[in-house]
Amino acid sequence: MIIKTLAVGPVMANCYIVGCENTKQAAVIDPGDDTDKILMALAESKLTVKYILNTHGHFDHVGGNRKMKDATGAEILIHEQDAFMLDNLPQAAASFGLSAESSPPPDRTIDEGDTVTFGDLKFNVLHTPGHSPGGVCFHSDGLVFVGDTLFAGSIGRTDFEGGDFNTLIGSIKNKLLPLGDDVTVYTGHGPTTTIGQEKKMNPFLQMG
Repeated sequence: MIIKTLAVGPVMANCYIVGCENTKQAAVIDPGDDTDKILMALAESKLTVKYILNTHGHFDHVGGNRKMKDATGAEILIHEQDAFMLDNLPQAAASFGLSAESSPPPDRTIDEGDTVTFGDLKFNVLHTPGHSPGGVCFHSDGLVFVGDTLFAGSIGRTDFEGGDFNTLIGSIKNKLLPLGDDVTVYTGHGPTTTIGQEKKMNPFLQMG
């Protein structure tokens, strides 16, 4: 499996390129901005994008959807409960003094129990609301891409519209922690971590 991490945009959201070494098919997870940089990284590895996967609908993770789709023709996948956010990206970004392009509508929506397959790679979709109503994570053997659900030593904000602290903690404890201590966690901002590390050290998971 090929995994490339790019911190994109003014708030340095993590965009991930995930590719199949055998077929060179790939997915781009959370192309928030800096699309030219993402496309260059794809070209360097000679990867063809099949899917644009949005972990949630916040502008810093989906602001590059339109340019990425225009350049690759890839399908945009997002949870139904966050799909409406794709219509309001310029306004959402403006509320932070930033700018973002509107996104095309999703080609299809995804939910708990769905799978996303490209090349020889298969990811299971986990619905993990709390940071946003339609937050999802993408899990495969030994790793999980979690968007803003969980960070190294922290969790996603819950003060945005549709966020809820107790829901987010429940998502983490019920969906992510059971994946196993050795699972590598690719976060939406900041460094990677592991489930085991967060079980032991994350102060938000020591409560209650």
